[in-house]
Amino acid sequence: MKTEEVLQIFEQNEALLKGHFLLSSGLHSSRYLQCALVLQHPVVAGRLCSALAEKASGDGRLGQVDAVMAPALGGIIVAHEVARALGVRALFTERQDGEMKLRRGFQLRPGERILVVEDVVTTGGSTREVMEVVRKSGGVVVGAGSLIDRSGGAVDLGVPRHALAVLEVPVYQPDDCPLCREGSAAIKPGSRPGSQPA
Repeated sequence: MKTEEVLQIFEQNEALLKGHFLLSSGLHSSRYLQCALVLQHPVVAGRLCSALAEKASGDGRLGQVDAVMAPALGGIIVAHEVARALGVRALFTERQDGEMKLRRGFQLRPGERILVVEDVVTTGGSTREVMEVVRKSGGVVVGAGSLIDRSGGAVDLGVPRHALAVLEVPVYQPDDCPLCREGSAAIKPGSRPGSQPA
């Protein structure tokens, strides 16, 4: 699946937004990808995630994948559908008391080989947190993946990494944001109506 095809799916689902956004990383941006609007359609979600699974499994550096893990909430569907395509288990982590943890009875066997996935990577922070959970739980991170990489490919996670679409979307520190200087206020996507599709 090519980048153009992936972005067309996002545009068709009004999931590529423009405005002034506060990202989960704390950074500001004029573009936001609302993956939930795409993933709400099971057939589309399955198609995208199967393509990501195929891309990751085609990388000989990964070897066997025993399970797929993602951060809640945005990565749960991605993990589930990638795992379905690979024929393995899907797990997710949750933040509890400010720390990412494996809960709900999920466990890893020592040495289990884990592919960490999520919907969108900006700084790689959430993926790194999940990778640390895998390591603390006795697993081995063999690779990482996302539907969208909005870092332009700049994020280095120390493992093979794959994305269906790689975008270079400028992000800004809150104290150096040109959108803020123009007088607009950053919104968390979904917190207020009015963002327009890109």
